[in-house]
Amino acid sequence: MNKKITAIIPVSEYTNAKTRLSPFLTTDERKQLLQYMLKDVVKVLKTEIDEIILISKCDEVLNDAKKLNITPLKEKGNSLNSALIYAIDHVHKTQPENTILILPSDIPLINENHINDIKNLSLTEDVIIAPSSGGGTNLLLFSNNLIQPSFGRYSFFEHKKQAKNQKIVPYIYDSFLLSLDMNIPTDLGELLLHGKDTYTYNYLEKLGVTVESIHGKTRLNVKKEKK
Repeated sequence: MNKKITAIIPVSEYTNAKTRLSPFLTTDERKQLLQYMLKDVVKVLKTEIDEIILISKCDEVLNDAKKLNITPLKEKGNSLNSALIYAIDHVHKTQPENTILILPSDIPLINENHINDIKNLSLTEDVIIAPSSGGGTNLLLFSNNLIQPSFGRYSFFEHKKQAKNQKIVPYIYDSFLLSLDMNIPTDLGELLLHGKDTYTYNYLEKLGVTVESIHGKTRLNVKKEKK
């Protein structure tokens, strides 16, 4: 029997979106970037996931959730992890049998194959973790309150440790595309190389962002047309 899965996507306020890209993109461009990345993530999730919840303290973000026909949930708490705990409690009260899937909104290279894999693996695996390129967590699936969300720097190792402390061997879903969150210009370069079928790709192309491969300390040279 298939397990039902509820996806939880935490989203920060648009005004605080992607500050590490601030030398490269304006405040409004970063806001729109996050909106397009969210559209990409939601589009993929809708192919396989039973329920999608977006949690945020930002009313504009919550309104966007309604436009995407997913469930908005007003954030309670002062941190990412406290917000996620609140969202998990909400799921347990409304859909107590559902498995929890947590993932960020800034992984536009996620695709249907990833979600199909995760859904199939969830039939036999209690905990699934996909690492980010920097040691964080870009996807976390678990059931029965097995994991306490500990997102932040090197959270992959913390989530892995929690599972092992409960004598569970987590399934590590190692995917290059899924490991890429969009934090710095070279991340945008990777998206331009690998994400041609995404809303985010079309938006970056509209902005005049280009990428070329170079030899040296930096693998990709990412540029933006001046207007």
